[in-house]
Amino acid sequence: MSAPQDPRRRGVPGPAGPRGDRRPRQDPGRRPDERRRQGGPSGRPAPRPRPGAPQQLRLGSPRPRLRLISLGLTLVMLAFVVRLLQVQAVDASAYAAKANVNRYIPVKLSAERGSITDRNGVDLATTVDAYDITAAPDLLTPKTAKSHDAPRQAAALLAPILGKDEADLEQKLTDNPRSQYVVLARQQSPQVWNQIKDLKSALDDAAAKGKGTNVLAGVNREAHSKRVYPNGDLAAGILGFVGADGRGSAGLEQQLNRKLAGKDGKRVYAQSGGHQVPTGDVREQPAVPGSDYELTIDRDIQWAAQSAIADQVRKSGADRGYVIVQDTRTGQLLAMANAPGFDPNDITTTDADALGNAAVTDAYEPGSVSKLMSMAAVLQEGVARWDTHVVVPNRLPRADRAFADDIDHSTWYLTLNGVLAKSSNIGTILATEQLAKTKRQKNQILYSYLRKFGIGQPTGLGFPGETPGILAKPQDWSTSQQYTIPFGQGLSLNAIQAASVYSTIANGGERIAPTLVRGARGPGGDFTAAPAPKKTRVVSKKTAKTLAEMLESVVDDQQGTGAKAKIPGYLVAGKTGTSNRVDPKTGRYRGYTASFAGFAPADKPRLTVYCAVQNPTKGSYFGGQVCGPVYKKVMEFGLKALQVPPSGKQPKRLPVSYNPGQ
Repeated sequence: MSAPQDPRRRGVPGPAGPRGDRRPRQDPGRRPDERRRQGGPSGRPAPRPRPGAPQQLRLGSPRPRLRLISLGLTLVMLAFVVRLLQVQAVDASAYAAKANVNRYIPVKLSAERGSITDRNGVDLATTVDAYDITAAPDLLTPKTAKSHDAPRQAAALLAPILGKDEADLEQKLTDNPRSQYVVLARQQSPQVWNQIKDLKSALDDAAAKGKGTNVLAGVNREAHSKRVYPNGDLAAGILGFVGADGRGSAGLEQQLNRKLAGKDGKRVYAQSGGHQVPTGDVREQPAVPGSDYELTIDRDIQWAAQSAIADQVRKSGADRGYVIVQDTRTGQLLAMANAPGFDPNDITTTDADALGNAAVTDAYEPGSVSKLMSMAAVLQEGVARWDTHVVVPNRLPRADRAFADDIDHSTWYLTLNGVLAKSSNIGTILATEQLAKTKRQKNQILYSYLRKFGIGQPTGLGFPGETPGILAKPQDWSTSQQYTIPFGQGLSLNAIQAASVYSTIANGGERIAPTLVRGARGPGGDFTAAPAPKKTRVVSKKTAKTLAEMLESVVDDQQGTGAKAKIPGYLVAGKTGTSNRVDPKTGRYRGYTASFAGFAPADKPRLTVYCAVQNPTKGSYFGGQVCGPVYKKVMEFGLKALQVPPSGKQPKRLPVSYNPGQ
C-alpha cells in the first residue's frame, strides 16, 4: 500500500478544514501579500517566465496624480482670490496712492520760434536750444520721497546750478504739495540741464546702494527755446524782445508774435519715480514751427544810423534821438535807429523808457521841416511860384501876437525859394495866406495837404505803441494855430511820418506807405511777399521837381541853413528844423527839437534820411548844427553801401533873394 501524496505536488485540494472548506494551506511564516505575489489566484505558484519571453508592464493608477494636480490648482486659484480681495478691498487706498506715482505725464512740446532777418538774410533774431527746469512737488512729500525735508535738500542742490535763491526754490516746491508741475527756472542752457542730469544719476546710484534717497527724482526739463539777438543792441527798437514766458513783449516780436511763435505740440508718456518708462505708451502731437520773417532793414545801414545818432545824443547831452533811412522808390525802411537803445538779450538793467521804439511812439512838433508841406500846397494850388517875391519884415503882427524868425533881422527881400532856404517863419505865414481869401478856406486847404502827406493818421506799419500824431480839424484850430501850423508848431508827428513827407517829394509827389517787412517764410519753406504798400498822389511831378530844386538851395546856397549836410559829388536836397519842445512830464514848452530831413541824389533820388534830437543841452540846439552832420554821415554811408553813382548835374542854385529896386 502506497503512502499518501502531498496535495500541493499533485495539484488537488487537500483535506477539508474544520468547516469542510478546501482553502489551500498557508505558510504561517509569510505575510499574506507575499504569499499573493508568489501564487496565482488559487494560491498556486506563479509560473516562471520562459527564457527570451517579453516581460509584461503593469501601469499604476492615474487617480492619485489627478488628485494632486487638482489640489495644486485649487491652492493657486485660492491665492489669486485672496490677493485680489486684498488689493481691491483691504489695501485699495494704498495701491491707489502708488498708482498715482506711476502715471502718465503730459509734456508741452514748444514750437521753435521763427527767425527775423534783414533784407539780405542776416539773422537779427534767432532761437537756440534751452530748457525750462520743472519739478513735481507731489514726488517730494515725506511719504513719497521717504525723507521729511526732501524739498529743502532739492532746493539746496539746485540753487547754485540755476543761480536762484534757495529759499525761493524751496517755497515753489512746498507751496502746493499735491501739484504735479511747477516751473523752477526758465530758458536754461543745455549745460545747466546736463549738470542736473548728472546729479540725478549720482543720487540714483547712491539710493540703489541704500545711501539716502533721490530728492531730484521729480525734477525734469521741458524744451523751451531761448531767443537770441546776435547783434546785441542793433535794431533793438525794431525787434523788441521776448519775455520769460516766451511771448513777444515789444516791437515786431510782439506785433508778429502769433505767427513767429508757431503752434505748440503735446507729448504724453508713462513715468515712474520721476523717470520715463521705456516700454510705456507714448502719445505725441508734433509742434508746428513759427514763420521766419525777412525785414526791409539793411543791417549795415542800420549800424551806421545807430552809431551816428548815439554819438550825437551823447555829445549834445540830449534826452534821445532817432534816425530814419527810407528807400524813396519803394517806401521800404532801411534803418530805424534810436538812442539810447538797449540789449534785448538782457533787459534787466535797462531803463523802462528805453525799451520801446521812440521813432514811432514819440509825438513831437516837427518845426521847420514841416514847411515843405506848406510850400507844396502853395505851389500845387498855383498861388505862387518858386521865384515869387516875398517881403519879410522883422515882426509880423497876427492875432494876439507878433511873430518872428529865429533871428532878428532887417526886412528881407526873398523869393519863395529864399523863404524855404532861410527857413523864415514870417515868409511861410505870408505865403500860405495866399491859399484862399478867407482864413477858414485857407485852413481847410492846408489841412487837406497835411492829411495827404500822412499827418494825423497811422503810418501803416501797425507797430505796437505807434502814435498817429496830432492834427486837429481846421475848424478847431485856435487863433494862434492858424499861423503856427504852417511853420511846424501846433501839430505833432512821429519820425516815420516826417521821413515819409520827404520821400513823397523825392518820389515825384506820390506817397508810398512805409513798410518794414518784406515777407515771411512758412514752415513749409514757401516765401510769401508782404502786400504791396498803399500809394497816394499828393502833388504833381512838376511841383515835386520844383520843391526838390528849392531844397537844394537849403544845403548848397551860402544863405541856406543846411550847409553842414553837403556831400561831395552828390546833389543833396534837405531842410533844417528847430522847434520848441513840449516837455512830456509838464506839458509845457521846455527845450528844443533839432532836426534835419532830406534826400539824395537830388536829381535822381534814392535815399531819404531823417534825423531828430530831443532836448540837446550842450552846444547848439539848431537843427542844421545838431542833425546836419548826422544826416551827412548816414547818407554818405547809405549811398556807398547801395553803390549809388554820384550826381551828373550841377545844382540849380535858384535865387534866394531879389533886389527890391529892380
